[in-house]
Amino acid sequence: MIGFLLWVIVFLLCWPLALLALLLYPIVWILLLPFRILGIALDGVFELLRAIVFLPARILGGKPR
Repeated sequence: MIGFLLWVIVFLLCWPLALLALLLYPIVWILLLPFRILGIALDGVFELLRAIVFLPARILGGKPR
């Protein structure tokens, strides 16, 4: 009996949270999209800098990892 009452309480409390998460997920995803694009751009910049720094070693015969 107590288990059933706990199940009913959890059901009544959790379905609004699940609906709220379903509604807020696309909004949060759109809000975070510029940060993902910025991260991709910064990754490209750091890879370019790494290639420029290691270029002399590669020209002199260093083996890439």
